[in-house]
Amino acid sequence: MTMTTLAHLPHRCPARVDHIAAQAGEDLIARRLQVLGFVAGRRVEVLRAGPVGGDPLLVRIGDTRFALRRSEADRIQVRPEAA
Repeated sequence: MTMTTLAHLPHRCPARVDHIAAQAGEDLIARRLQVLGFVAGRRVEVLRAGPVGGDPLLVRIGDTRFALRRSEADRIQVRPEAA
């Protein structure tokens, strides 16, 4: 399946993290996402979106749930799993 970003992944569609789009220099957001567990190969799923502009996103990775800003989720490249 084609790669997309976590922000554009349909809700309840499991995917695997491919990589985080890091910016030049020291990218603290990319590092924070990796520390939270958004690393290559991890299974991730968007559970729901906030009521105002779809922000934040409620995301499950492993057994943990996180609220991510859509701008943060847009930097996480994922590969949807086949149904």
